[in-house]
Amino acid sequence: MILASGQTSGRILELVCPAGSMRALTAAFEAGADCVYVGLKGQTNARNFAGLNFDEKTLAQATQYAHQLGKKVYVAINTYARQRHLDVWYRAIDMAHDAGADALIMADITLLDYARKQYPGLRRHLSVQGAATNPEALRFYQEQYGIVRAVLPRVLSIEQVEQLMEHSPVEIELFGFGSLCVMLEGHCALSSYAAGEAPNLQGVCSPAKAVRWKTTHEGLESRLNGVLVDRFGESESAGYPTICKGRFRVGEDMYYAIEEPTSLNVLALLPKILQLGISAIKIEGRQRSPAYVAQVTQVWRQAIDRCRQAPGSYRVLPLWKNELDKVAEGNQHTFGAYSRPWK
Repeated sequence: MILASGQTSGRILELVCPAGSMRALTAAFEAGADCVYVGLKGQTNARNFAGLNFDEKTLAQATQYAHQLGKKVYVAINTYARQRHLDVWYRAIDMAHDAGADALIMADITLLDYARKQYPGLRRHLSVQGAATNPEALRFYQEQYGIVRAVLPRVLSIEQVEQLMEHSPVEIELFGFGSLCVMLEGHCALSSYAAGEAPNLQGVCSPAKAVRWKTTHEGLESRLNGVLVDRFGESESAGYPTICKGRFRVGEDMYYAIEEPTSLNVLALLPKILQLGISAIKIEGRQRSPAYVAQVTQVWRQAIDRCRQAPGSYRVLPLWKNELDKVAEGNQHTFGAYSRPWK
């Protein structure tokens, strides 16, 4: 429901923050997160990084700690299950339920169906990888699999989000800050041509074992399984190599041919987001450090609270921008698809 300018829906805008470890989880809650989203170790989550994520014991500890604080833990079981290994994904759902998770984040309809039948009282959120961008798709997932929330892909303009909100049968969660994907999230196979592995199941577009750095007379080179992704001068900050954010020679020019390294940041859109009645803002970065989680969460906690108190006079403070600049890709921000000034 859209309200008059300067008013908000009165609905609580949850701040949902990433946690790849217990340290990140505690950092998020201490900095003001309402909820965290986590993954289990292995291929059942799309951030399958060595040294990160939770096992059965630590997940139970995490949910117990969160509930003592009056906070929530959402478990991402958001990859697409392998045909001959469904039991692994089913077991992950069982573990999340037994640990006391507040919601599951899923995209695979087989897993959604299993969770609906086995644990009807456990909230189901549609992952961004479900790629639902219209009310009809949301209604299908709600009627068939009982989802109560959907995370929107980062491909819609804010005007399209507004139109969707007028007819959405479920709660809507938006990404607010973090790395961007130029493709439809979770469905890109670009880097697999170089690395030979599926990014969705391996947890990263560029597996660390395939990354090589080498200093040459032309600069610091980054390669992915032998493919030259970028070359950096002495004064340039070297980012982690991914094919979509590499610099390539096109004709006589060398530039970011697909996408520049930049982070999504919609702090300036907060009044509109509150006005639309969005249920949650999501921060990307389960693979990032506890320090990153604390820094970003603190800024967003302050911004949301200030915007709710006085939406008409809300402004993005320079301090907030400076703090987010420090952890943004390429030290720059964008509204992404939310803003399309050329239209």
